[in-house]
Amino acid sequence: MFGQAISIRLKGAALALLIPAVFAASPARAGNLGYAVVPTQIIYPGEEIDVKRLQTVEVTNKNLAKGYAQDISQVRGLVTTRTLLPGRTIMIGALRQPYTVKRGDKILLVFDNGGLRITAAGMPLGDGVVGELIQVRNTDTGVIISGTVMADRSVLVVQK
Repeated sequence: MFGQAISIRLKGAALALLIPAVFAASPARAGNLGYAVVPTQIIYPGEEIDVKRLQTVEVTNKNLAKGYAQDISQVRGLVTTRTLLPGRTIMIGALRQPYTVKRGDKILLVFDNGGLRITAAGMPLGDGVVGELIQVRNTDTGVIISGTVMADRSVLVVQK
């Protein structure tokens, strides 16, 4: 596209006129619009983003919607919620943190009230990330309780 010449033949004339092609997206006219992260192959929902499957490209379209990843560090280790197509920008809203606990995992329930600390075995009834409130079944009693997912994969029980 950039730096190409367009050849025009006049009807009945053997002379070809060469005109240099200049596009609005050329670096001289568009200015620096920044960079965007795009996949090099299809990444399906639920897959963790692998930096080997990404590349950074220069943005040449000034009408590109905001909210796309501009640096690989913004998407490293995240999980996609939508199919990401090669060459298309990755929208930050289409990514999430990987689940810390998953439904059916064996986890530790922790109840902490000042000097009293009680622990029990539990099983999450849904997936959750750190800081999220989820429901958990106490495997000893069968009682379903709510708690906050902690970074060490335990669940801190919410007081009633």
